[in-house]
Amino acid sequence: MGDDQTQRTDRYEGFEGTVGRVFATSQPWWPPRPTAPEGAPNIVLMLVDDMGYSDMGCFGSEIPTPHIDATAAEGLRLTNFHVAPLCSPSRASLMTGLNPHAAGMGQVAHIDAGFPGYTGELPRNQPSMAEMFRDAGYATMALGKWHLCKNADLSEAGDKHSWPMQRGFEQYYGFLEALTNFHHPHRMYEGNAVITTDQYPDDYYLTDDLTNRAVQMIREVKTANPNKPFFMYYAHGAVHAPLHAKRADIEAHRDRYAAGWDAIREQRLQRQIAAGIVPDGTTLPPRNSEPGEDVQAWDDLSDDEKMVFARYMECYAAMMTSIDDSLGAIRDELAAIGQLENTIIIVTSDNGASREGRNSGSMAYYRDGGRVAGQTTDITEALERFDEIGGPTNWPHYPRGWAMACNTPFRLYKISTFRGGHSAPMVFSWPRRLSDAGAIRHQYTHISDMLPTLAELAGVDIPTHRNGVAADPLDGVSFVPLLDDPDAEQLHGDQYYECIGHRAYHRGEWHAVTFHEPRTAFSDDRWQLFNSVDDINEIDDLADQHPDKVVELRDAWEQAAWANAVFPLEDGTGISKLYVPDYAMPDTEPCVIRPGTPTIERFRSSRLIAQAAFDIDVALVHRREDQGILVAHGGQESGYVLWIEDGHVGFELNLYGQPERVGLAPFTGHDETTITVHVALTDDGTWNIGVDVDGAEVFRRDNVPRFASSYLPFEGIDIGLDRRSPVSWDLYTRHGAFPYSGTITSVTYTPTEISPATTERRLEELRALGSALE
Repeated sequence: MGDDQTQRTDRYEGFEGTVGRVFATSQPWWPPRPTAPEGAPNIVLMLVDDMGYSDMGCFGSEIPTPHIDATAAEGLRLTNFHVAPLCSPSRASLMTGLNPHAAGMGQVAHIDAGFPGYTGELPRNQPSMAEMFRDAGYATMALGKWHLCKNADLSEAGDKHSWPMQRGFEQYYGFLEALTNFHHPHRMYEGNAVITTDQYPDDYYLTDDLTNRAVQMIREVKTANPNKPFFMYYAHGAVHAPLHAKRADIEAHRDRYAAGWDAIREQRLQRQIAAGIVPDGTTLPPRNSEPGEDVQAWDDLSDDEKMVFARYMECYAAMMTSIDDSLGAIRDELAAIGQLENTIIIVTSDNGASREGRNSGSMAYYRDGGRVAGQTTDITEALERFDEIGGPTNWPHYPRGWAMACNTPFRLYKISTFRGGHSAPMVFSWPRRLSDAGAIRHQYTHISDMLPTLAELAGVDIPTHRNGVAADPLDGVSFVPLLDDPDAEQLHGDQYYECIGHRAYHRGEWHAVTFHEPRTAFSDDRWQLFNSVDDINEIDDLADQHPDKVVELRDAWEQAAWANAVFPLEDGTGISKLYVPDYAMPDTEPCVIRPGTPTIERFRSSRLIAQAAFDIDVALVHRREDQGILVAHGGQESGYVLWIEDGHVGFELNLYGQPERVGLAPFTGHDETTITVHVALTDDGTWNIGVDVDGAEVFRRDNVPRFASSYLPFEGIDIGLDRRSPVSWDLYTRHGAFPYSGTITSVTYTPTEISPATTERRLEELRALGSALE
């Protein structure tokens, strides 16, 4: 017997049955499989993106949310539930039970600045909630937004260790990034595979698609094994920008917001008081007035501004309608199969309502969401395209006055460490288990508490290791006692907050908080102090009356920051975005794209043009009658497209929804032809763009505006057609994806190399500025 065969004799070791020489004299035995505890509940955890505290009907909203309200009537409303002030940090804390920075997610996932609290991915040693439930015998499925992996890992060649399937979900259907187009999603995944879609149906809407798949997943699991519980994590893309909605849903809210944000805010507060969400006597704080975050009085706006701003909010309300409808479809399915009574349903938000629309809102999120806070946008475009708002030709966002109203009764918004940034509504239902249906709980709870709470309710063990490596102790604690007892002791202790330089610390009845202005010294920040029991919306600053308490909480924050890898702080210089690992640097080598290549992933595509100067060579075999798209990069959010039509070659930019024609010229090429696009960066930051055919320039345009963000275009590069959201809406309405009828031999991108000294010089300038801000 060879050595390899000798080594195989231990295959019977540990076998519990009796093994004879034949089956008839042998006793079979099967190793145990993970099996959930008998009667374990199904779990539907629905996380809404950028939903404000008062946006659900049962939390004071005028938006009808009958299915969410019905869930609340069967369960509880938690009024003092807290999240991180930003999406990825909340999601990481939810999935791991750790504080956000301790989970490596102190910022949004695409920031990978090279520090432990800012890795942009889930910790390799920390089991996720999905892994916990999967290993306990649950079916696990995720839908929608993920946003827990690095930019560099989004492509088919990326390291997938922080993707949904690798972190415990057996099924996944959704998108990995921060946001997407609701009418034409830019990149959808099923499991680990990218879904190839050339063109969406005219009536496609993302939330409906996700909901249909959610219902399908439930049917699949419960048909295959009715006794197997499931854990479903449904992370909506709504109500994050772009504020896309179905036309009928928008029209259902027409004129609902004509009274303006000041009136809506007051109305919501009165409903909250009547419902017991906030104490009797609660008053609204003044309109937000912090530098760069101020809100105008509605009555001071022009009639045109009121009309446009109300329309933006109608789109937002329509997105809330779609979320409620999605929960309704899931509830209907659970009821139809007899599972509603034994299903935990949770509905909450990942942070406060967003102020990214600044003070005037926008038709172009990527153009105006990145502006200096406080700057005004001209509403002329919105007036001219009023009926398009919320449709596929624009990426709208409401003004921050609506975010203020959505966060009633709190101050400020998403990213802030005031309560408007991190107070989230929560509906928690389990009809079979909860006896206090329709009740309210006011104890402090935190998103890190969700994992231990659900583990206790389901009767499953919390893993202490992952892949043989010890996990960190959880920061969250179970809040199961308060589900049964309205007077239960508050179990979650101290809690720090930090987001983009804003800081806060919660201890008992006290909440200390700073508002940090970018590019100012952190030592100049003033710590404000509030009694979080008597003053829930932070109106009465008690810092001068309790200076010792301020020092105590400030010092506690400092200790917690070191313990949770919060440092270094974002100082507003933008330097964190320049700290880039080698594998995420702009490409300098030519990239040859062959025919039949699917859409190149967004980040990889952006690296080819990140130096802002590049050439595109299109080699083709052309007949005179051939036409179609040669190269398209982007969509209605921004992009560029090269095409041939009716004997002409054209090149056009889409500048945030507005077409910018570079040139159109007769095209006489035939047989083997090369068309080249030259893009050069000028000293003033614009582009000079020229197009050659076989080396001869056919048109050129200088000083063309270029995209303001390296995040753009948001859709990747296509050759031979323009998939999904089109760069040119005009071409799309006439030809759809407009596949080229000739033969493209190859498309070659050649980035223009820029000296590393340029980036290093910029880093040194920002380091010098930032060193004075500690």
